[in-house]
Amino acid sequence: MTHLWVRAEQRPNEERVGLTPEGAAALVKAGIRVSVERSSVRAIPIDGYQAAGCEIVAENLWPEAPADAIIFGLKELPEDGTPLRHRHIMFGHAYKGQPAGRELLRRFKAGGGTLYDLEYLVDGSGRRVAAFGYWAGFAGAAVSLKVWAAQQRGAIAGAVAKYPGRAALIADLDRELAGMGRPAAIVIGALGRVGTGASDLCAQMGVAVTKWDMAETASGGPFPQVLQHEIFLNCILARPGCPVFVPASAKTDARKLTVIGDIACDPTSDFSPIKVYDRATDWDAPALRVAANPPLDVTAIDNLPSLLPVESSQDYAAQLLPSLLTLGDLDAGVWGRAKVEYDRHIATL
Repeated sequence: MTHLWVRAEQRPNEERVGLTPEGAAALVKAGIRVSVERSSVRAIPIDGYQAAGCEIVAENLWPEAPADAIIFGLKELPEDGTPLRHRHIMFGHAYKGQPAGRELLRRFKAGGGTLYDLEYLVDGSGRRVAAFGYWAGFAGAAVSLKVWAAQQRGAIAGAVAKYPGRAALIADLDRELAGMGRPAAIVIGALGRVGTGASDLCAQMGVAVTKWDMAETASGGPFPQVLQHEIFLNCILARPGCPVFVPASAKTDARKLTVIGDIACDPTSDFSPIKVYDRATDWDAPALRVAANPPLDVTAIDNLPSLLPVESSQDYAAQLLPSLLTLGDLDAGVWGRAKVEYDRHIATL
């Protein structure tokens, strides 16, 4: 019997989950054994999983799970160097040359396990079958507006925290922006899931948006127009051939730009399109000031959808469920394609 083990997230400020109780019930009905760890932080309560017929197990017990269990989580595992013997479904961030990702692959190689990277679960046409993109864009644009509002007050943005839902986030932004004008924003990747979420948040807050996608960026740059907007929202992933949208010279160039929201958040990749910063920011300190006069702040939080953990979990889980229902055949479909990608990268170690 196929055995899916849903682990508790161990990263700070991570309350999302990739399987809802409703989805768990569908898996159980299909003959899949589902174990769900208790969690002190998960946004969706454990009771629903128990009612769905799942086996409830202790928090962070996954290293002791049966060898044939498929471990399912979202974000990083503890970086303790231990070999990884299980098959894991997660966001590995391991295929673009990231130093931590290379170490993760070494752990899989040492333990004989396998990574089925959620970012590389794709259909036959190469399109991702599930993504948190919309809510990443929505939350990333909201944080970028918070950073801009703090600048108007002569400050650097303070800590951010989760919201019970979209309405609470909008109400909070309304309070922060009260009495202020609105900046102009440019969204690159505007036709994708991330860009759509970012554009929707801007529209709801009365922010004028210039929407760019592949047609507008096909020339490869440079793109001085980016510097003529107060906020730049990057919604495309770093990959080979990605144009540079914000060069290192932007720190000293004449510009209106004061806030960069790198929603794709891949600062350690060689292919990052933003060259004025080199590390992610976090919930406690969401803005990194990279220039002072005029200010230029970068916000780049890599788990933005967890600002809205219930809505983003429900959305993502619904997209992923059809693929989870095919776990009985890991050599075919989305799982087979993900394994080929894993094998290709593990061979480079």
